[in-house]
Amino acid sequence: MPVGLLGRKIGMTQIYGDGGVVVPVTVLELGPCSVLQLRTLERDGYEAVQIGFGDKPRRLATRGERGHVAVLSSKRRKARQEAGVELLPKADVEPQRFVREFRVDGEGLDLQVGNVLTVEHFAEIPRVDVVATSKGRGTAGVMKRHNFSGQRASHGVKKVHRKPGSIGQSADPSRVMKGMRMAGRYGNARVTIRNLAVARIVPEENLLLVRGAVPGPSGGYVLVRPTNKKD
Repeated sequence: MPVGLLGRKIGMTQIYGDGGVVVPVTVLELGPCSVLQLRTLERDGYEAVQIGFGDKPRRLATRGERGHVAVLSSKRRKARQEAGVELLPKADVEPQRFVREFRVDGEGLDLQVGNVLTVEHFAEIPRVDVVATSKGRGTAGVMKRHNFSGQRASHGVKKVHRKPGSIGQSADPSRVMKGMRMAGRYGNARVTIRNLAVARIVPEENLLLVRGAVPGPSGGYVLVRPTNKKD
């Protein structure tokens, strides 16, 4: 399966594996995901499948979001029809909260706009990659952000116990080097966890259980795709 699925993180639990061994797993709710658009090399310059997850109430969606998934009458649409321009098909679904694209590079374009992908597509996939946004921890110091040990707590060290210390050189090169680890924003970044083993699939509840931890809070959106990592 060249494309993945979108969903959200439910939380962590544990299940019993082979031989009664307890396995820690993260529960992911994946799909159903609707195919919204198909990117082609001739029209867009690349090949991809665009899918969406989670219905968004129409009262909260913009006209652009509604027009992306359903046909809306407009002067521009009418003018393009009269000019003979081929209009893109619509999935005819509700506006989606979470929309992403999967590059396919010539594979998987047998899908059609409006198709629905479910967690059963991972039935034969042993390992996956999970992409999510890590928990945001705000502005943090070097000890929390970079695991610095801090300075000594001995006599003579006054009120600098959690500070980083010297950050540069003297006359040569007389500047702070790029990439110096300092205090700053910690978390709230895109993180990919690769090669997670699929522990169990529950198709009737759209659940995928993967072994190990997944970035982000419970309820956060995730992107799951088959891994290409070699064992």
